Amino acid sequence: MKEKMEKMGSKNYTDVLIAGKIYTLGGLEEESYLQQVASYLNDKIAGLQRQDGFRKQPEDYQNVMTYLNIADDYFKEREHAGLLAAQKEELEKETYRLKHELVSTQMKLEAIKVELEKYKALEALESARGSDNKQEQQAE
Repeated sequence: MKEKMEKMGSKNYTDVLIAGKIYTLGGLEEESYLQQVASYLNDKIAGLQRQDGFRKQPEDYQNVMTYLNIADDYFKEREHAGLLAAQKEELEKETYRLKHELVSTQMKLEAIKVELEKYKALEALESARGSDNKQEQQAE
């Protein structure tokens, strides 16, 4: 357990290539995650660079547009996550309701089974009494 805690607290460093420059990233995340983040940035930058009008703009404008596009992605994903969380909550409520309904139905079924057994026992008793009465009548 101690080793796991130490590993969780240690920083990972990796060199990544972003927009043609090498950067050393450090964080608690795995190296593969840091590479994935760099890849996302490169894809975003490359997508914007493919637009003629974007390439003609000054570097500071290009940077701001890149930031805005990343922020746009973030807010859209956050909204999507919120919708999924609400959907999950609704599904959990429905699951709880269905489980409650199932338990209630099982309890009703058990009560009906008990009643059925009572009726079967009563019917068997009445049938046995009827047999006894026939035997008494035949004996007379």
